[in-house]
Amino acid sequence: MKTILVPTDFSDTANHALKVAAQLSKKHNCKLVLLHMLEIAKHLLPDNMIASNDVQPVHSTHSNDLPEALFYMKLAQKRFEEVRELPFMEGVDYEEAVQNHLDFKGVITSANKFNTDLIVMGSHGTSGLEEIFVGSNTEKIVRHSNIPVLVIKEEMASNFSLDNVVFASDFTEEAVEPFINACQLFETLGSKVKLVYVNTPGDYFSNSTEMRDRVKTFLNATQKQNLIEDVSFVSDYTVEKGVINFANQNNVDAIAVATHGRTGISHFFSGSISEDIANHAIKPVITFRINS
Repeated sequence: MKTILVPTDFSDTANHALKVAAQLSKKHNCKLVLLHMLEIAKHLLPDNMIASNDVQPVHSTHSNDLPEALFYMKLAQKRFEEVRELPFMEGVDYEEAVQNHLDFKGVITSANKFNTDLIVMGSHGTSGLEEIFVGSNTEKIVRHSNIPVLVIKEEMASNFSLDNVVFASDFTEEAVEPFINACQLFETLGSKVKLVYVNTPGDYFSNSTEMRDRVKTFLNATQKQNLIEDVSFVSDYTVEKGVINFANQNNVDAIAVATHGRTGISHFFSGSISEDIANHAIKPVITFRINS
């Protein structure tokens, strides 16, 4: 892994994500790109900003820029200066950039420009009926990004790592490619991967033989037959509860799920299971897009 991108609005939530990204950057000796998004009218932008596809290093503003653009760029510089003083940023190799695009596509454009291997984003946790992702840029980035997205919902410990992750799946054919991509990233990070199959009552109930045959077929397709001993079969009332309970009981660092580009977060059995896991899990969630 060479580059991590962190979109930021300089809020506490964004700083929770930045703290995680900084720790991963130092641990794995990779570059960090801290991206702030503005929306300045095109006619107010300096020519060099327009010519470079709207992605700018934060210190590129010139004295002859028009006042409004200058004001916003200077404000961004001030906030970046405050970020540099955060204790967890000490010793981190990072670059600051401004994107003149508040739409989620700006993050994806920047991620591709910087050859990003992982996007780390902050998102508010749930409270009562409140749901994260719904209508948010985070949800849209998760939906459309071919690059894995790690979503952080609260401040993590200073020794945060991705040493142990659980991949939640229905072990169908369309989950093969996301799982292969997940394994490639986790191999780079030195993560130990567990897999979980949640058996529920109702239409999707499977007996022991059916579950094991399905998982064996899946692992054969991914050429990860050696992981058969790392698959756990659990029973619960819903897949969401089964995955979250398993993650909590096994003290994993993050939950990985596959997401579907054409319909938002993947509904890997029925309804909105992956979305519910991402919304309600306290632990970080990392998503891998299904390209179909």
